[in-house]
Amino acid sequence: MKVMFKSQKASGFTFIEMIIVITILGLLVAIGVPSYIRARDNSRLTLIHRNLRQIETAKTQWALDNKKTTGDRVADMSVLKDYFRSTNGLQDVVREKYVPNAIGTAAEADLPSGVSLGTNAPGTVIGAD
Repeated sequence: MKVMFKSQKASGFTFIEMIIVITILGLLVAIGVPSYIRARDNSRLTLIHRNLRQIETAKTQWALDNKKTTGDRVADMSVLKDYFRSTNGLQDVVREKYVPNAIGTAAEADLPSGVSLGTNAPGTVIGAD
């Protein structure tokens, strides 16, 4: 009579292999997440600066059409809405508030409280560059 023995070798991953894989994934996440956050903040700041340049262009066109000179006050953003390049006006980034300021003075974007972008703290005023 022939006796057959079956091997009890289990298939799958060992505990050590799982720990190594989890450690490697953790390191990749630790490297990738800060880079992602930095890239996201930089793109948001770029969009805010583009909006500020668009406001400056609209102010200039508005001033020429209405015979305004340096130092004349712009009442609010609504007077500039017809001078924006796109029909939608400015693109909202993080619910920031734009202040057009007077002719000859750069426009500003006020970050809302609780929102920071890059090195700009919550509530910071971002000026046009």
